[in-house]
Amino acid sequence: MDANTIINFWFSTEVQPLWFNSTEAFDNKLKARFLDTWLAAADEQLESWRDSELGALALVIILDQFPLNIFRGKPLAFSTDAQSRKVARHAIEQNLDQALNDEQKAFLYMPFMHSELIEDQNRSVALFEAAGLQDNARFAQHHREIVRRFGRFPHRNEILGRTSTAEELEWLASDEAFHG
Repeated sequence: MDANTIINFWFSTEVQPLWFNSTEAFDNKLKARFLDTWLAAADEQLESWRDSELGALALVIILDQFPLNIFRGKPLAFSTDAQSRKVARHAIEQNLDQALNDEQKAFLYMPFMHSELIEDQNRSVALFEAAGLQDNARFAQHHREIVRRFGRFPHRNEILGRTSTAEELEWLASDEAFHG
């Protein structure tokens, strides 16, 4: 497996419609094809990828996006979030993001939007706005507001075995709730 395989797969016309509308069939396909790659990345065996634009992007996709599909509804879905932010930070510090197109930048920046730390949420909004990615910036602002309000994403509570507050339960039952 190499970074180009990940990039070509993730940005293919077949996969793009499933980015935010996954199916059980796609989740299973991703798991069958890339579970070993995710395990290698989680075990830091692919760290050499982080020093090139597409390598860093591929590693972020593996660590941030793939587990959301492979482990949907399970704690492992969020288990490599911190690693994905570390790779994204490194890529940004090295200006590797500047060589990426807008769709690619969006996925490089997304680990900050997925964080439950307000500092990362602020960074997410700033990155998307600076890159002129207005649709992503709107979603980033929405995510930041949830973390600002609750200090976390309430829709993850059940998955992560956390007790929801009364305010979180009320919000989760409302029309404004975000369920990931």
